[in-house]
Amino acid sequence: MIKDYRPYYIKNAWYRLLHLYIRHRLAPQLISLGKNPFIVKPWHIEIFGGPVSIGDNITLLGCADKKTRLTVWSDRKNIKGITIGDHVLISPGVRISAANHISIADSCMLASHVYITDSDWHGIYDRSMPPREKSFVVLEENVWVGDSSIICKGVTIGKNSIIGAGSVVTSDIPANVIAAGNPAKIIKQLDPDKSIITRKDRFSDTDDLKITRNLKVTSKMTIQAFEDAEKELLKGNTLLGWIRSWLFPEKKN
Repeated sequence: MIKDYRPYYIKNAWYRLLHLYIRHRLAPQLISLGKNPFIVKPWHIEIFGGPVSIGDNITLLGCADKKTRLTVWSDRKNIKGITIGDHVLISPGVRISAANHISIADSCMLASHVYITDSDWHGIYDRSMPPREKSFVVLEENVWVGDSSIICKGVTIGKNSIIGAGSVVTSDIPANVIAAGNPAKIIKQLDPDKSIITRKDRFSDTDDLKITRNLKVTSKMTIQAFEDAEKELLKGNTLLGWIRSWLFPEKKN
């Protein structure tokens, strides 16, 4: 584990900078951004076009070498664009590209490099123009899409289903199954006797949590107690020591 050499006031300023970036650069590009967003490295999240709507308690992750992209590209008016529900996890490198409507329901999880599109983007015979037909993609509640999978136009994936890593989904997948391959086929039914705990179930008390600097703190813990604990953890850190840790990192850390 890498030791945090930052002084407390530097770390506090960093959290405030993140909050300002999300509020003034990211959120204005969206139709809506729900409450309690947990967004990591928001400057590596690119939003182009609209409308894009995001629900409550989103976990949205960006990375320098895996930019996350939400794109709506259409000359039509009054399209639904991209709608993302509550408690959704979007990992680094995910690309969601809509020409009409892509709907991602509550508690869905998208692993790194997942690509979802509702269009072919070029006609089969007239490749100078986009296709005329409208399409869509629907991920129902609690769908889990594995690393580097591709979800193609016109596809609906049923509730609780899992798409294996590297799959290409070209047709509908029913609820409560595991599908994998190219094209993706059902390889297993989920056990109906086993309950499924969703992200929404796990974090259902989010509204009762106190939020400070984009981190979650239980309602039993005061913000002051959290700050005191963080100050104790970073006690003794200095600006010079933090700079030194960047220039001359120690092998043990």
